Formats: sequence, C-alpha cells, structure tokens
Amino acid sequence: MSIQNLNFIEKISINKFFKTDNPGVFVESPGRINLIGEHTDYNHGYVMPTAIDKKIYFEIRKNDSLSACSIYSETFNYKLNFDLKLIEKSSSTWENYILGVINELQKRGKKLEGFDCYIKSELPIGAGISSSAALECGLASGLNKLFDLNLSKQEIVNLSQAAENNFVGSQCGIMDQYASVMSTKDHLILLDCLSLKAEFIPANFKSCKILLINSKVSHSIADSEYNTRRKECESGLKIFRDQSEEVETLRDVTLELLDSCKSRLSEKQTNRVLYVLQENKRVLAAADFLKVGKLQAFGKLMYQSHYGLRDLYEVSCKELDFLVKFSEEKEFIYGSRMMGGGFGGCTINLIEEAHITDFTEEVKIAYQKEFNIIPEMITVVPGEGTLVKSGK
Repeated sequence: MSIQNLNFIEKISINKFFKTDNPGVFVESPGRINLIGEHTDYNHGYVMPTAIDKKIYFEIRKNDSLSACSIYSETFNYKLNFDLKLIEKSSSTWENYILGVINELQKRGKKLEGFDCYIKSELPIGAGISSSAALECGLASGLNKLFDLNLSKQEIVNLSQAAENNFVGSQCGIMDQYASVMSTKDHLILLDCLSLKAEFIPANFKSCKILLINSKVSHSIADSEYNTRRKECESGLKIFRDQSEEVETLRDVTLELLDSCKSRLSEKQTNRVLYVLQENKRVLAAADFLKVGKLQAFGKLMYQSHYGLRDLYEVSCKELDFLVKFSEEKEFIYGSRMMGGGFGGCTINLIEEAHITDFTEEVKIAYQKEFNIIPEMITVVPGEGTLVKSGK
C-alpha cells in the first residue's frame, strides 16, 4: 500500500476519530529483518538488517489544543489519551513506546502541541520484526514533520532508541531504529554499530526469497532475558578492560585475550563473549559472500549464527530450533536462523522461490503436529526506510 493510498485511514478517521480537518501528515514506518548479526549491536559490533515491505501506517493531525493528545491503535482497538504536560509510564507496553517518544522529544526541548494520531499496522506483534522500532520511528518522524522540529534522520534514530532504553526499559542497541529509518529499497545495510558507518549492499538473492516463519511463540524483550544478556556482556567487558588498556568495547577483545581471562570469567560470560566475537566475524564474511553472489556460503553462516545463539548466547527455544532443523534438511533452503531478541518470534530463511509454496505447507503440518501451533508464513522483500508525506 503506497503512502498516497491511505483512504482506509482517512475514511475511518475523519468520520469517527479526528476532531478537526486540519492538514495532517501520513507516515509509513517499516518493520525490519536482520539477515545476520544478532545481539551484536549493543556490543558495538556488526549487523546486517534492512527494512521490509510490511509497515505501520500513521495519520497525525493537530487538534487545536495546547496539550491534549489522543492516539488510536486499530491493532488493539484502543484509544490512548494523555496530556503533554503529564507524561507518566503506563502499565501497557505498547503505550510506553508512544509515551517514550514524546518524553524524549520534550527532554530535547522540542515544542509540541495537542495532536491526534490514528495507527494501522501490518506487523505481527512479538514476531521479532521490530514493530516497536517502527512505532517509535514512525511517530517521531510524523511529529517532526507536523511540528517542524528540524530533527535529522539520525536524531530520530537516536531518540527512538533512547525512548526504548529509558522509558520502556529494554536496553536495545541501535540496529532496529537505524534500519527502520535509514534503509534503502532492495539493499541490506552492513552497519558498524560503533562508528555508525553503513555500507548498502544490493540484496541480490537471485532465485531466492526471504521467508519468515513466525513460531507464534510470543516474547517481550523488556520482560525477557534480553537485558540480562547485555549485563553479562558488560560485566565481562569490565574484566577485559582491567586486563588491557586497549580494550574499549568487545570489538577490541581477541580470542587470545578471552582465553587469558577465562579464569576470571564465569562460564556464561565466556560463552556470551565468544558468541559476539564469532558473530562479528560471520557478519563481515557474510557481506563478502553476498557481494559476489555466494548464497550457499552466506546461508551456512546463517546456520552457524543460530547455533551460536542457541548454545553460547542461549536465547533460542525449542520451537525455533525445530524450525531451523526442519529447514536444514532441505537443499533448496540455503540458510535459516532465529531472528530478533529470542525466546520466540520468527526464523528467517533464504529459500528458492520455486519451493516456497510446497515447503510452507509441509512445515505447517510438521510444526502443528509437534507443538499444536499453526505457524505464520511471511514473505518479505527489502524495502525503504520511514516515509513521511503531508496532505489533507
């Protein structure tokens, strides 16, 4: 659905929701996939994400009040009312993504007035395709346009990440927000999460497509072990810094240094750090393979990434492991791994397009037999970052 064709929002919102006919802004904010490089962004490592063609749509209008705001979510069939002068944390997670963005904008001295916002989403919640970042970045981008806040794309990325860190309580890295805002259609991003230097690599998958298999096992990153994994890495980093003045981030840790510090590290700390070191190498190798069209070699690294996430980082689950194992037996699937924070969500699969229909039927039957759950199949293509348009 193009940004010029949001009649489904306009028709509903004008008649039933918006209090004024003020000119509004329309926003398309995409979800994201990550081909490889999981849990490395907050360790200042490398990742390879991109936005996708599944999105959250917003219409936002000023409502002529000084501070009263209403946001309607079609997904939850719920209206959030709040006052800009009194932003407090909610017991509802999705509301905190909204309120966190408002909080960060006002902390930065940006002047807002009363507004109303209607939201419609194509992104499944808890699937690991970052509906939270799409929500944050879409709202921030729309308010930036509506109130002439003069924020750059990078500032929108930064404040959206800060909203999730400070208000929601999930200590996520910058990958999701960066991919949601900065992506270029038909490209992947090789992102250095330390320098924020990005290389855009053509997503030339030849005869293959990207298939997501939603395990339908829900997860909440803020309530999961996500923050625990980050703390384990940070506590390990302190030990390396004590050992060597040259270490600033885990990027500076070598396998030799890791080995020399093992007596001071717990087994969990050792495993977490080893995974990060190995995953950074895999991301760089994956970029090289993709550039020269070696998709089978690229896919093998995806499998290795999953095994590291399962065995060293311990963020997988039996449902995700089943889906990856099932795919590994198929020669027309080049690579598969869990994607996102973990403990549920999707696997991402590089699969020959001609086999998608038959495979999806086969895996549905096998997965339902094993877990009594019907998985959701989502085919995606690399898409554009957040788009904003003014209009009536």
